[in-house]
Amino acid sequence: MERTVRVDEYYELWVEETGRAEGSLLLLVMGANASGAAWPAELVARLGVHHRVVRYDHRDTGRSTRAFATRPYAIRDLAEDAVMILDALGVDRAHAVGMSMGGTLVQLLLLDHPDRLLSATVFATSSLGAGPAHPAAVGHAELPGPDPRLLELWQHLADPRSPEEEIAWRVEHWRILNGDALPFDAEEFRRLEERVVAHSGTAENPAAHALADQSGLDRAGELADVAVPVLVVEAPEDPVNPPPHAHHLAAVIGSAHLVTVPGMGHALPEMAIGPLADAILQHMAAIDGDSTG
Repeated sequence: MERTVRVDEYYELWVEETGRAEGSLLLLVMGANASGAAWPAELVARLGVHHRVVRYDHRDTGRSTRAFATRPYAIRDLAEDAVMILDALGVDRAHAVGMSMGGTLVQLLLLDHPDRLLSATVFATSSLGAGPAHPAAVGHAELPGPDPRLLELWQHLADPRSPEEEIAWRVEHWRILNGDALPFDAEEFRRLEERVVAHSGTAENPAAHALADQSGLDRAGELADVAVPVLVVEAPEDPVNPPPHAHHLAAVIGSAHLVTVPGMGHALPEMAIGPLADAILQHMAAIDGDSTG
């Protein structure tokens, strides 16, 4: 089932609900400049066997309103959008899973809206105040910054390209994000991006989230007081947030449990979906079991 949710006077978000209607709700929160269509269908289906799964398009992605040039916003506003979606669905508490920037948003939910979360899972992300948006915080050996190949590619994020050139650029981006352990299937990610473009109705990428206000994110010191059950999934080949970012995040969150998906980078190839889905489902089942008896 698809719907739109108005989050303020300027922005409406595309929201899709699938899966087991009577299951506890699972909100999937995607990363920067990525629509909800970037979640692999196989992962959504596996999670949906047990859960009511909701994915959505952030502002300036997919089928949601694109207005950053005239109505800019802060990254922290994207976390509040998630709360507005739960409100619109009439859901008091949900599980939340965040990838990359989505993991940043889920951390903000843990701090500002813990009463709305049954559990949280974050992966391919870093602690608040310690990610690529805060280079001073990661410029030392303990918390390394992104792969230089990515930094070079990101310089061309908003360059003008034809639709075909844009898809080719995105596939190359995924090649680096995938890491060097699991095999990279360019056709798999080309199909993914073709679905994303078809869903969006455009290949244009305004890169709005790269331009959005990053203030208010340096709050890692508050994470120690989090009581919501948190799963941190380590992606050991992640070129954006390389080890030991996941261990650092798990250490600063008071309630966190850490698991590793061997070989996973900052992408979701078919080979990583099974282990990732199993880890997420096991984490949520423990909480749902406790809450039901």
